[in-house]
Parts: sequence; structure tokens; C-alpha cells
Amino acid sequence: MRLGLATLVCFLSSVWLTECAPPTCYSRALGLSKEVMALLDKIHTYHLTKTCAEVLPTIFIDVHNSCITTKLRDLLYVVLNHPSQFCRERPRMVLLKRKVQNLYTIITRICYRDLVFFTDDCEAIDTGHSSRPHYAEDRLQLLQEER
Repeated sequence: MRLGLATLVCFLSSVWLTECAPPTCYSRALGLSKEVMALLDKIHTYHLTKTCAEVLPTIFIDVHNSCITTKLRDLLYVVLNHPSQFCRERPRMVLLKRKVQNLYTIITRICYRDLVFFTDDCEAIDTGHSSRPHYAEDRLQLLQEER
């Protein structure tokens, strides 16, 4: 009985230790960008913050796009200087401000040389749709044409 319990404790502690790996800059930026997008979605749909969201610019966060720094800076400016005091004090708006500040700091300072930008399509951040084909798609087309 004790051997089974000891085995179970060792197994659970090893599982716990495998999940303790520190996040990389890339994984933290990616995770935080998903959190910001989810929070923006909640702000746009929640009845108390729906009017606050009317002022916010439309943004589709992609950490692989080099335009993300300027778009995050613009979003942060709007959130910090929201025209309504009521909106600036809403808990979700305060949380959005904090998360956007963290993401902007991670991308521009902490992980400045660690992140690789695959595109500079600013329109994709505004609309969510890429106006230019990605390099991989171009390469695939070239390979098909060569055959």
C-alpha cells in the first residue's frame, strides 16, 4: 500500500515539474496576445463596456507582424486617454490597459531581438485578413511553376 502511494506521489510530482518550465519570450508574447484578443472580445460584447469599445480601434494581434508595435502603441494610447472617465475605471478596461502595456513592453523591450517578424502587412492587423501572400505560399507557387 505504501509503495503504491509513494509511486503515485512521485508520478504526480514529476508531472508537476514538467509543467514548471519558464515561458520563452515568444510563448509569453503569443499567450498574452491571445489574452488581449479574448479580453477585447469580452469588452465588445459585455453590456457595460460595449459603449467603451466604440472608441477602441479594431485590431487583430499577430506577433509575427512587424506593424504590431505601432498598432499596440495606438491601442494603448486610446485606452489610456479614453474620453470617458467611466470607461477608464471599468475593471475590464483597466485589465486591458495592463495587458496591452505588458505585451507592448515584452515585444519592444524584453524580447526585442528574440521575436521574428514574418510580415509587415499593417492592413492585416486592421482587418484580420492578409492583403499579401505569405512567403511560404510564394515559394510553393514557384516550386509548382518550376515543375
